[in-house]
Amino acid sequence: MNYGKILLVLGLVLLVAGCTSRPIMNVTDQPVVNAAGKQLSADQVREVIVKAGVGLGWVMTPVSPGLISGRLALREHLAVVDIRYNGKAFSITYKDSTNLHYRDGQIHRNYNGWIENLDREIRAELLRM
Repeated sequence: MNYGKILLVLGLVLLVAGCTSRPIMNVTDQPVVNAAGKQLSADQVREVIVKAGVGLGWVMTPVSPGLISGRLALREHLAVVDIRYNGKAFSITYKDSTNLHYRDGQIHRNYNGWIENLDREIRAELLRM
């Protein structure tokens, strides 16, 4: 048996697996902007966030005024975020995950894509208000 080749292959597998991790993306104080230029109430922003998330497959649970818990379960992966909001801005912050290899501020790259999609859809829904 050639242990050198086995170690080389194992090393490459670990290297490739490590390449799927990225720094966690959070959305911080994204301005609430609608097409009409009118100020929205916190309740209206909550409705927009819930609608946008549900449309993308997220389970959106209002926790308290100004806070929604978002959960996205895809295959064996689970992402949980806190979404804080008011009439002027919203933020999406990592809270927990399963099978996304979270470690030291790094997470599977798919997570960031899901957050980018959620942010984009919330902003699109706001513009439709």
